[in-house]
Amino acid sequence: MREFQSRYRNSLLGAAWMVIQPLSMIVVYTVIFSQIMRARLPGMDGAFAYSIYLCTGILTWGLFAEIAGRASTVFIDNANLMKKLSFPRLCLPLIVGLNAGLNFSIIFGLFVAFLLLTGNFPGAVFVALLPVLLVIALLAMGLGITLGVLNVFFRDVGQLFSIVLQFWFWLTPIVYPITVLPESVRPLLVLNPMATLVNAMHEIMVFGRWPDWSAVGLVLLLALGLCALGLRLFRKHAGDMVDAL
Repeated sequence: MREFQSRYRNSLLGAAWMVIQPLSMIVVYTVIFSQIMRARLPGMDGAFAYSIYLCTGILTWGLFAEIAGRASTVFIDNANLMKKLSFPRLCLPLIVGLNAGLNFSIIFGLFVAFLLLTGNFPGAVFVALLPVLLVIALLAMGLGITLGVLNVFFRDVGQLFSIVLQFWFWLTPIVYPITVLPESVRPLLVLNPMATLVNAMHEIMVFGRWPDWSAVGLVLLLALGLCALGLRLFRKHAGDMVDAL
């Protein structure tokens, strides 16, 4: 509750910014790429095909980036709490994840309403979203906790990761379809776990197909590995972190 309220304190529109900010980004990207550049998806001629493709990718990336980005600085951001109060400090990144999940649920709910109103709801495959979103959250949380611990001792980690996220966004097929990439480059996307997860979301929301569960499973193993690494680092350095803050 504190995390949620502090974000919109002294704001006239309050929590409405939670909806306005992602919607404005979606509108900008839709106008630029769908109207001005006349981007189209192969095999998809619907009026809203590219907009659905774009919104799905941006919302998926937004969930990952918010959890990973904020978790990577959460211990530094809450240094005063960690020094003054005795509480389970591992709950800090979990709070970040829950807050990001709440933000995502609200804006994604509006997106689903749009799909229903325009007759573009994907159908029964919609249930496949839950496991894919769980893998996204685990990947972001594992990466965020790992970087968050390292960032306490090496402050350049947080700055570097913010830059990496910017490049990572454009190296993931979010605003462009995979088909625009050269044939020689496409196999390299397997090295990008977010490309796999965003593609899974596109398969569900845009094409109404079940995702490639074997590819999602490999990312799940990576996510669990990062979670295990992050927990190990946290438990090993939990005492030293307070002194370093």
